[in-house]
Amino acid sequence: MIRVLLCLFWLGAPAAADRLDLLSDTRWSVFNRQFGGLSGLHISPDGTTVLAITDRGLFVRAALKRKDGQITAIMGTTLTPIKQINGAPVAGRNSDAEGLAIGPKGLIYVSFEGFHRIRTYQSPDSKAGNIRGPSGFRFLQKNSGLEALAMAADNVLYAIPERSGKLERPFPVFRLKSGRWDKDLSIPRSKEYLPTDAAFGPDGKFYLLERDLAGVFGFRTRIRQFSLGPNGFTDENILLESRAGTYDNLEGISLWRDPGGGIRIALVSDNNFFPFQKTQIVEFLLVDD
Repeated sequence: MIRVLLCLFWLGAPAAADRLDLLSDTRWSVFNRQFGGLSGLHISPDGTTVLAITDRGLFVRAALKRKDGQITAIMGTTLTPIKQINGAPVAGRNSDAEGLAIGPKGLIYVSFEGFHRIRTYQSPDSKAGNIRGPSGFRFLQKNSGLEALAMAADNVLYAIPERSGKLERPFPVFRLKSGRWDKDLSIPRSKEYLPTDAAFGPDGKFYLLERDLAGVFGFRTRIRQFSLGPNGFTDENILLESRAGTYDNLEGISLWRDPGGGIRIALVSDNNFFPFQKTQIVEFLLVDD
């Protein structure tokens, strides 16, 4: 009888959830007044280089120095103007780059708010390619546009705005598949958190980075993990929910698999060009309990 009860208890026990272990928290400082306001983030598959975008329309590239797998320094930072379709640098209200994703063949996708749009780039030095957006882009809020971009392994692009319009309304998800947009999916909204970025991991799961400003106490950061299947986003798991002020304004997320097979989650902060904020790259190891 005891054996049967133990078996039933085991079968009814929930599956072990993933969690995050902090590996490094590295300050990123550059003696250039244009540096700052970082949003989207991409870490190369070998974990050695970083590509980011800024609120003032720049691509930012750098090398990551590591010791025993942990980031110890960020070196060789270069800033390159993000270009328009005609090759001129983006400017004014059209320069606020927010989301960054890399396609399977290396094509760079960047989303902008202000003039809500998505552009593609063969490299950070190239001029923009156009992606025709759905009509829904025109109705996004003025300062709450396409904050998050994520590219799946099957070359399907997902774009998520910063706001949904109401606290009880899910965040809409725009999906570009085989050249056609749909808005069949959504992500549940909870508490005061708003999306800042998203990415698919090497495990095929979807990771949503969110933040909440807790007044003078600073920012709170949350990472939610989802499975994505025929029924949409399921199996929600909160990997991180930090106390206010633990980190700065984390706005970009990227995942990669390290040589030991572990999945790393890297986050970058937007200092809003304020002297009392900082730019940092925070990296975690995803642990399966």
